Amino acid sequence: MANDNKGGLGETVRVVIHALLIALVIRTFLFQPFNIPSGSMKETLLIGDHLFVSKYAYGYSRYSIPFSPNLFSGRIWGAEPKRGDVVVFRLPREPDVDYIKRVIGLPGERIQMIAGQVHINGVPVERERITDFADTEDGRQVITRRYRETLPNGVSFTTLDLYENGFYDNTPVYQVPPGHIFVMGDNRDNSTDSRVLSQVGPIPMDHLVGRAEVLFFSVEEGERAWAFWRWPWAARWSRIGSLVR
Repeated sequence: MANDNKGGLGETVRVVIHALLIALVIRTFLFQPFNIPSGSMKETLLIGDHLFVSKYAYGYSRYSIPFSPNLFSGRIWGAEPKRGDVVVFRLPREPDVDYIKRVIGLPGERIQMIAGQVHINGVPVERERITDFADTEDGRQVITRRYRETLPNGVSFTTLDLYENGFYDNTPVYQVPPGHIFVMGDNRDNSTDSRVLSQVGPIPMDHLVGRAEVLFFSVEEGERAWAFWRWPWAARWSRIGSLVR
């Protein structure tokens, strides 16, 4: 009986180790879960959204590996992101911090904001006013101007404009360096992104973690995803399974 118990314990340990190894491989090379802690990507992504990021989309760098060991430089099987991709990256000035934004500018391009409209290489991005976005903050309803932007490659998405003539609605021309991308949040007046050179600036390709793909869970702002007993009214069921675009 004692030997049977030891054998059963050993089998359990092996199963747990195998499961952890499989999870590590999936997280490192295939998909990694992330949650959205801020409103910088509203309305595309909301606080409380949980999503999977594909690690293989742009190849692998040191930031693809847990704890980011400095084992190699550059990217293995690297691929350049497409304009309009929603990407997770490590902040250049704080490599332990993950950010999520949308790719607006590619290497060598010139990006500028003029009166709240993005210009790429001197050409304004198509921008159409659509119905306002209604949100709830601190128990009160907030109405925000909403636009549909269409990038030169046809990628279309909505952006929010909180303030007329916001701080970064008019900027100098940003030159995207080789090997870098220029990223912005969809909530234009509430996003610290590549427009803020002192904090973010252009993002080196090596700092890309992956591309946002699909929402696997979502809860209302202020709720906790692990509080399963609150799911019936706290989960945003309609968002679960939706693709990130």
